[in-house]
Amino acid sequence: MVPVFLSKAVELLLGREGRSLHLKAVGWATVLLALTLLAGSWAVLAAEQHAGHSATITSYPRALWWSAETATTVGYGDFYPVTVWGRIVAVVVMGVGITTYGMVTAALATWFVGHEQRRRHRLAAAAEQSARHVREETAQLHERFDRIERLLADAGHGPRE
Repeated sequence: MVPVFLSKAVELLLGREGRSLHLKAVGWATVLLALTLLAGSWAVLAAEQHAGHSATITSYPRALWWSAETATTVGYGDFYPVTVWGRIVAVVVMGVGITTYGMVTAALATWFVGHEQRRRHRLAAAAEQSARHVREETAQLHERFDRIERLLADAGHGPRE
């Protein structure tokens, strides 16, 4: 059941060809972060299992919690690796977490900026169309006034040149 759920989640995040680059980047970053959390939890638990009483990461749930707080750079300090290999895993988890959250933040910021630019472009296009319409109406009014002046001049009631 879990592999079906994971395959559906990956398909949902990455599957559609027409998705924007922003959504694809967020999807790939999410998958990478999830895999890093799972693998990092397993790796730090394997590295810390022979550390004795000084080890604070002694079960997979604790390792998973440690991995999540390390990737998000929260670092409560309740669990931490004491072995060299555990600390190496911590550096990898931190690096991937910081990079991933940076990518997601950049993708969202780019999406918001692009959305605002498209909105402004639509507003500018609408304003240009309105201005064009006003110029056309003004030109038609000038033509009508010119015709009225010619008719009045021909009838002898208007200004003579």
